Amino acid sequence: IEHSNPLHGSVVGSESVGSRIQRAAFVFVLILFIFLGLLIVRCFRILLDPYRSMPSSTWTDYMEKDTFDYRIS
Repeated sequence: IEHSNPLHGSVVGSESVGSRIQRAAFVFVLILFIFLGLLIVRCFRILLDPYRSMPSSTWTDYMEKDTFDYRIS
């Protein structure tokens, strides 16, 4: 029984290993493209409406701190 070596394609039976590696690489690249697409959509949403993505608590905390600083001076 010959064992297939993934580094050398001359051994019979390495076609199934190569196709499995190729299929896994294709699935990995597909997942990366889906992730890239989601990031692009998220970035465009932030660019179109930047204040919607920010939590309102940071604005109120900043305003309270700002008015408190003015009260001290």
